[in-house]
Amino acid sequence: MPPAKKRTRSYDPARTRAAVLAQFAHVRDAVRTLTPEQSARPTRLGDRTVHELAVHLALTVDAVARAVAEPAPPAAELTLLEWPFAPAPDWERAAGQDLSTLYEEVAARAEAAAPPARLVSTSYGAMSLGDFLVTRTVELCVHTDDLNAAVPGLSVPYDRQALAACTRLLADALAAKAPGGSVEVRIPPYAVVQCVAGPKHTRGTPPNVVETDPLTWLRLATGRESWSEARDAGALAASGERADVSALLPLRG
Repeated sequence: MPPAKKRTRSYDPARTRAAVLAQFAHVRDAVRTLTPEQSARPTRLGDRTVHELAVHLALTVDAVARAVAEPAPPAAELTLLEWPFAPAPDWERAAGQDLSTLYEEVAARAEAAAPPARLVSTSYGAMSLGDFLVTRTVELCVHTDDLNAAVPGLSVPYDRQALAACTRLLADALAAKAPGGSVEVRIPPYAVVQCVAGPKHTRGTPPNVVETDPLTWLRLATGRESWSEARDAGALAASGERADVSALLPLRG
């Protein structure tokens, strides 16, 4: 069943674009320090190496400049809240790609700008540039977490605005997938949503509450971590008979 229609949260295009560039800069600084041995390390993404992950991160940002350079499509095909449920395209393989050169080229092209309402063609379907930029915060933050998990001690930081946009979009996707008001999901300091059909909470302490931190949430929402793993680690609290929403996760692979 497709997710129900839900009013899309408003994102400031200028702040979102700045967040994408800031998070890309964090990744770029970290990638510059990778040794050949670290680049060859495995990741939690099947058979993909750290080198392939780093290439994919660069291409995630470069997709914006490439889309802006192409003619605008005639009509939108995808809304922002539909994007998390759209099938992800296959990764571009570039085993021999020099990372320093790639990141320099992408950084130069990333300065290209266009009106946020302009439609762009993407691998997922035509959507507005402003919405596409929000999706880049998800790709960047999720794969930054993958990179940190693959290379102990790398510790790539997260731009606050990028992590906020990522958290909010994935939280809104849960609310769209299971509309209702019986469960309140809290991801401080960035998002609070209500979801799951049933008695709607209006005042006082909600009877069903889920609370976790932003990084745990993005791992849950993308299948990097299971509900039980997060709960057993003390990173997830759920109270109330309806609070277990594990059957709704992950939202995106």
